[in-house]
Amino acid sequence: MFIAETDSTNDLLRRRYMDEEDLFTVSAGYQTAGRGQQGNGWESERGKNLLFSTLLRDWHIPVPQQFIVNQVVSLSLYHAVLTCLTEDLRQGLAVKWPNDLYFGDRKLAGILVENIWQGGLVNRSIAGIGLNVNQTVFLSSAPNPVSLCQVTGSEHDSEHILRLFLDALRQYRLRLAEADSDIASEYMRVLYRREGFFLWEEREVSLLPSMPRMTRNDSQFLARIDTVLPTGELVLLTPDGNRRTYHFKQIRYVI
Repeated sequence: MFIAETDSTNDLLRRRYMDEEDLFTVSAGYQTAGRGQQGNGWESERGKNLLFSTLLRDWHIPVPQQFIVNQVVSLSLYHAVLTCLTEDLRQGLAVKWPNDLYFGDRKLAGILVENIWQGGLVNRSIAGIGLNVNQTVFLSSAPNPVSLCQVTGSEHDSEHILRLFLDALRQYRLRLAEADSDIASEYMRVLYRREGFFLWEEREVSLLPSMPRMTRNDSQFLARIDTVLPTGELVLLTPDGNRRTYHFKQIRYVI
């Protein structure tokens, strides 16, 4: 379903279409209030990018394992975009924990997954995605946006990319039902800065929406990614062998 303009495709889907079939998708030419993680805004020039939300039904995933939803959605988008890149460009594409899509050190797409729980299980999810496709000028204060057009030097068909994403999503959902599914391992293999030690920055973040967000910029350290837990926490390994575990927004790369 395509609409020319809405506030947020995630919000629209939640308001009107939660009883639709699995993989029901709303895409928009423009969002007046597009959202990223923890309420961050999302800049998108009208008609230039791919903005959509997809309903995922009947997961029946225990809440402590809910990060597999983010992994499935991230990998589906990763492979849809990979198809649009030439062989020499593909090595630059990566998933940045928890679920942004990066090309090199620049942000190509943002993903916002909102889960609905029922009886200790993830029953439904809304996966909202903003993919920079044909925009070439970015005016917001976002530090490092990039589009597919800028990466490849040519424009791309957003509807085609959406179809590729949904096809990949169907395949990953089938794989998830397999006893020996290796989705979590595949996610680890395509993570941004997966190999080597990089500079990180700890952040003090309130986990309660009603409390102010506090950050500090003087706690930087070297570490590499050790693993990502089923609940989504990132485990880092420092050069001296210590492991540190972080929730989203408690840590960030120094890029």
